[in-house]
Amino acid sequence: MAAVLLIVAVTSFILLLIWFFKTYETRQRVNQIPGRPALPLIGNAHQLQTSGFGFYKQLFDYSMENRDYGMFRIWLGVQPLVGIFKPEFVEKLLNSTTILDKAPVYNFLHPWLGTGLLTSTGTKWHTHRKLLTPTFHFKILNDFITVFNEKSQILTRRLSGKADGKPFNIFQHITLCALDIICETAMGKNVKAQEKSDSEYVTAVYKMGNLIMTRIKTPWFWNKLLFGMLGPAREHDRCLDILHQFTQQVIENRRDQLKTRTSGDQSADGAVGEKKRLAFLDLLLNTMHADGSQQLTDEEICEEVDTFMFEGHDTTAAAMNWTIYLIGSHQDIQERIHRELDEIFGNTDRMVTSDDLKEMKYLERCIKEALRLFPSVPSFGRTLTQDLELGKVKLPVGTAVAVFLPALHRNADFFPDPDVFDPDRFSPENSVGRHPYAYVPFSAGMRNCIGQKFALMEEKIVLSSILRKFHVESVQTQDELRPQFELILRPENGIIVKLTERKLQTSN
Repeated sequence: MAAVLLIVAVTSFILLLIWFFKTYETRQRVNQIPGRPALPLIGNAHQLQTSGFGFYKQLFDYSMENRDYGMFRIWLGVQPLVGIFKPEFVEKLLNSTTILDKAPVYNFLHPWLGTGLLTSTGTKWHTHRKLLTPTFHFKILNDFITVFNEKSQILTRRLSGKADGKPFNIFQHITLCALDIICETAMGKNVKAQEKSDSEYVTAVYKMGNLIMTRIKTPWFWNKLLFGMLGPAREHDRCLDILHQFTQQVIENRRDQLKTRTSGDQSADGAVGEKKRLAFLDLLLNTMHADGSQQLTDEEICEEVDTFMFEGHDTTAAAMNWTIYLIGSHQDIQERIHRELDEIFGNTDRMVTSDDLKEMKYLERCIKEALRLFPSVPSFGRTLTQDLELGKVKLPVGTAVAVFLPALHRNADFFPDPDVFDPDRFSPENSVGRHPYAYVPFSAGMRNCIGQKFALMEEKIVLSSILRKFHVESVQTQDELRPQFELILRPENGIIVKLTERKLQTSN
């Protein structure tokens, strides 16, 4: 036994020496960037806060300490991570046409999303991006407006029972509405999440996000064997089975329906001549080569549907919740929104149209300002496939570089009084001359968010539906929100508001 331990100890020591000399130049260059002292192999992992709010505050503090430098450094085990928040640095990273590989932490999304548009690289990413871009054409997006309206109406009916002036948590209500919307638009599947919030699929979606974030922040869980032995791998795999089985079943059902419609039998989908509402999945199933063969494999279709579900659900839900909180905290701003909506809709409860969306200029500014203060995705990163010079430092190949949006969006040079909620920052006249990379809630460059127009349309319809009918009063201070740095930026204890019914008057 002693001999075995000695062999293990000697082998470990030799491996440590090899790592030390092999990575010497990389460590020297990365360590030019300000950061906490790191331990060999462990790096700064032992210093990182485990709670979502603690981690958010820690990264924000690092940014404020190094605001003049524009970046900070963390060692996640032996992996260097550089956080950047200076617009010039962000532009150099995101505007690159060659540095397109995602940071290593995105690998933990692979079991769920495979290599869909979010996580893929190289030829596959270029091919799928080109193939999927037309599916977000404005004419196709307009077909989704009916879904946005229908699910918003369910939401406002449910909120009517809460409109008694008593505090309640609106976060889950809005989130379930967003989940209803994404399931119907992505898969053509009505999961009735707002009526059945305890469904197995809905629960698995939430749990999976939390499990992935737990693994990202725990470097010893990066190893698959250790994750299986010491981590929540069993729960992770259980959720994965639920999510994949659901998506695969929907794809099979949808393909059968598509064949039925093609053959002229409308019995399953409605009367002959009735327009069938297409989902994102239908568009994928209809992507064909010139010879009539399917362009995407079943596995690739599943990956893209799962990716759309992941990217288009929690992100929009978080954005709408943060916006509601901020509007409910600023009654003068809410009054301006009410005036705008009353001018558009008068004393009617009709559905929102595409023309109405163009008139919601002030509400759109409020959404953009909310995304500045509380970006749905607080950080996104790349792995350097070539050296990148940022300021006086040349970062080596293999470094993970992450844009930290909460600090980037609070740059006082571009956003005076950065902690103040001021939607007029995004008026045309106030936007002139602002650095184009000082505000990037949907990323930027070649890998910008393909669904950002979809998201903004959804957010405007859902929020306008709430604000047409209710007056909102937030009851929390900003200090009480305690943002959680996870895959999505969420408040620790939800969004607590009071709702009262509005008495609408037709505008003159």
